[in-house]
Amino acid sequence: MTALTLIRHGETDWNRDRRIQGSTDIPLNDTGRAQARATGAALRERLDLDVPFTVVSSDLSRARETAEIIAAELGMAEPRAYPGLRERAYGEAEGLDVEEFRTRWGDWHAAEIPGAEPWPVLRERAVSALGHAVRDHRRATAPAAGTLIVVSHGALIREIIRHATGGELPPVGERLANGSAHDFVYERDHLRLVAYTGLAA
Repeated sequence: MTALTLIRHGETDWNRDRRIQGSTDIPLNDTGRAQARATGAALRERLDLDVPFTVVSSDLSRARETAEIIAAELGMAEPRAYPGLRERAYGEAEGLDVEEFRTRWGDWHAAEIPGAEPWPVLRERAVSALGHAVRDHRRATAPAAGTLIVVSHGALIREIIRHATGGELPPVGERLANGSAHDFVYERDHLRLVAYTGLAA
């Protein structure tokens, strides 16, 4: 069994301005760095630091820097990056603000966006990449049952949560806040959601 915490990266200027990032590599802003430090401090308070743990991330810079800040707060080495944990590609929507998106394609969850990664493909990629990270973590920390901290992106984490809850969470229209942490147990390739927190309006 592996205790697993998925964390959304800290804020970027595009997050602040409600612009769609997707696979566009936008860096953290100062607010995002502060959120990453706060998340790392909160993890330090609640984790048993005598238990082995690993920090990994998407390879996009906003997730990678968030993970580096968290790892530094926890006294860990530089995190390993997994391209499979990167955000959904939003095709022609990348760079647009939310209002322009709605004008062009309507409802966020039902929109057919040219060039965007289909939701089922995102979920398959997310589950596969997470499984790969868990296996690497288990090899690195065996025989102890350690904790894996994964820094990724809003849409990918939503799909993992939906996968683990049979689609019950998150509710439609609810966003995952930057820096929010969501706890799971990963056992025999099965994911179970333990804690779902850090939501934004």
